Amino acid sequence: MPSILVVAAREDWPTDRVVKTLTDRGQEVFRIDASDFPQEATLTGHMGNVHKGWTGSLRTSHRSLDLHDVAACYFRTPNPFRLSPDMSQPERAFAAAQARAGFGGILNALNCRWVNHPWAMSRAEYKPVQLAAAQLAGLPIPRTLITNNPDEVRALARSIAGPIICKPVASPVFIEANELKTVYTKRLTESDLDDLRGIETTAHLFQAWVDKAHEVRLTVVGERLFAAEVHATSPKAHEDWRSDYKSLKYTPTEVPTPLKYKVLGLMRDLNLSFGALDFIVSPDGAWTFLEVNPCGQWDWIEHATGLPIADAIADELQGVIA
Repeated sequence: MPSILVVAAREDWPTDRVVKTLTDRGQEVFRIDASDFPQEATLTGHMGNVHKGWTGSLRTSHRSLDLHDVAACYFRTPNPFRLSPDMSQPERAFAAAQARAGFGGILNALNCRWVNHPWAMSRAEYKPVQLAAAQLAGLPIPRTLITNNPDEVRALARSIAGPIICKPVASPVFIEANELKTVYTKRLTESDLDDLRGIETTAHLFQAWVDKAHEVRLTVVGERLFAAEVHATSPKAHEDWRSDYKSLKYTPTEVPTPLKYKVLGLMRDLNLSFGALDFIVSPDGAWTFLEVNPCGQWDWIEHATGLPIADAIADELQGVIA
């Protein structure tokens, strides 16, 4: 029977919603976390001249999956491989590399529908790649600088009539002293520009500040677009809405038709069948692209607006044309 393979963290709630939607439809689903391998899951892969592609199985203590039955794969930030604690650190590093190449390599080689393929996700996670692809697709983007040179930051600020912002080039979260911390978008003041010590330590992303009436979280699944206005009711959230979720209000909205085709062009260029895109909408109604997250959160948007995102992901995995 055709099966859908789900590779995701065990504790991921959005994935729970997708799996429930699929099973409620009677779809066979095999869910696994990469942390299950190799201690709780067994992979067997065969390659020969009789069958095309990899054959074999994934097995846990409860279930097994024939690789030949995989019709689609939902891949969403699984946990790292969990290796034997009896290994030395060099042995663990070696074993993790073998697991990535073996377990990960066979999964990547599956010829099936993907939401999203790990290779496409890895490429699309680079903000410079996203911005270049968005510009090529015809989407308006803010003037952007990536640098570790403080003089270039000041030059950008002098060349722009309004303020500039600074934000991380990669993931904004890190762990320090066992505490999860987030680096939010910051609008730079004159005093910030006078003292840019620390800029030289790594790459930073700077952009022209775009005046906003509100922002839009646009979730794209295949050819379907689910847009929600994000209205900030606090100054902190107006600068970066992720910094104050309690102050946010959401309203479903429509994507302007010309912009819709540009967004779908961007998704095709990045080989993504799912993406969470962020836009600024200016007071005059113009949309400006900020970024696309190939593994972005969407569950809270569905809960707040009723937009049927889980159903759309299930449709995409089952090959259902809406």
